[in-house]
Amino acid sequence: MPRFVTILLASVLKPLDDTRMLDKFARTLAQRPNTQVHVAGRLAPAPAGLPSNVYTHALLEGTRLSWARLQAQWHYWRLLQRVQPTLVIVHAPELLPLTVLWQALGQGGRFVYDVRENYALNIQTQQVYPAWARGLLAGLVRWLEALAARRATAVLLAERSYAEELPFLQPEHTLIIENKYQPYTASHQQKALGPLPATSEPLRLLYSGTISALNGVFEALIFWHQVRAVWPLAHLTIMGFCQQPALLERLRAAVAEAGAGVTLVGGNTLVPHAHIVAEIGRSHLGLLPYRPHPSTAQCIPTKLFEYLAHGLPMVLPPNPLWRGIVEPYQAGVWVDFQALGHSPLSKATLLALLRQPFYPAGVPEEAFWSSEAEKLHHLMNSIK
Repeated sequence: MPRFVTILLASVLKPLDDTRMLDKFARTLAQRPNTQVHVAGRLAPAPAGLPSNVYTHALLEGTRLSWARLQAQWHYWRLLQRVQPTLVIVHAPELLPLTVLWQALGQGGRFVYDVRENYALNIQTQQVYPAWARGLLAGLVRWLEALAARRATAVLLAERSYAEELPFLQPEHTLIIENKYQPYTASHQQKALGPLPATSEPLRLLYSGTISALNGVFEALIFWHQVRAVWPLAHLTIMGFCQQPALLERLRAAVAEAGAGVTLVGGNTLVPHAHIVAEIGRSHLGLLPYRPHPSTAQCIPTKLFEYLAHGLPMVLPPNPLWRGIVEPYQAGVWVDFQALGHSPLSKATLLALLRQPFYPAGVPEEAFWSSEAEKLHHLMNSIK
C-alpha cells in the first residue's frame, strides 16, 4: 500500500454509527499509521469520541423505499471522486456496480467486498418482495456479487457458513471476520456476574436489534408474559429499528395492551448502539427468540456476541450452532419459543431454567473483536 492510505467504508442502508462498519472496521483501521478513514452510510448521529482521522458522510437521508435511495448512488459516485480512496470496503451489494466501474475507469485501485448477509437466499426466502420478483432479484444480486468477487482484492465474510453457501468465492481471496463485540473504551465494563434477582424483585428482559417477526419480537412478548407468573415485576424492553410499518403498528398495539411492563425504544427511528449497550448493562436476561428460518439458521446474531461479552444470561431457541457457542460458558438456557403459545412454561420449569448459575468461569475472551481486528490488520498488511 502507498505511504499514506485513504480508506472508504460504504453502505446505503447501514447507519453511520453501524457497529460493524464504524465501531469495528473504521476504528480498527484508524489505528494504522498514515491512514485516513471515511465512513459513508445512512444518516445517523456520529458517536462521540471518534478518532480525528475518521470522517462520516451521509449517502441516504430518506427511507429504504424512497427516491433518496436512488440518489444515494449519485452521492456515492461523487464521494469516490472527492475522497479518491486508496481502498474501498463495500458493505452493501447495491454499491458494487459503481465500485467496479470506478475501478475499471482507472479512477481508483482496490476494493474489498464485505458480505454481511447471504443476500440472494434472504431475497428468495424472507417474503419481503413479491413472489414473481424474488428469483429475478436474487439472480441479479448473485451475478453482481460474482462479478465483484473476481475483481475484488478480497471478500470478507461476516459468517462462517457463507464459505459453504456462496458459490462465487475464491478461497485464496476469502477471509472470515465475525461480528464479535468491540468495546467503546479500553476499560470494558461488564455486568456483575451472579444469580438472577429474587422473584420478588424486578427482572429486566431485553430484546435488542432489528425488530421483525422473523427475529421473534412477538415471541419475546409471549415469553415475558409467562415469566411474570414467577417474577411479577418482570419488565421487557424492546429496543431497535423496524423496517415494516404494518408490523410496527401491530407491535405498538401489543405494547400498549401490555401496559407498564413493556417499553418500546426506537421502532421507526434508529437507536444509537451506545444506548443498546447501556441497556444490556441494566438487563438481567437477553432474549434471542428467532423463528426457525433458512436465512438465519447458520448465522450467529451480533447480539449473541454482545450479550456474551457483557456476561448477560441468554434465552435462546435450540439452534445447534448457537448451542455450541453458548453451552461451554453456561451463558444461556434453551426454550422452544414456537411452542410457548400453545404449551406455556410452568412456574417450576421457569424457576429451574433461570435459577441455574450463569458464566461460572467468567466472560469468554472469544466474544471480543480483538481476534477479528488482527485478521483485518493482516489483510491490510498483505495488500501491496
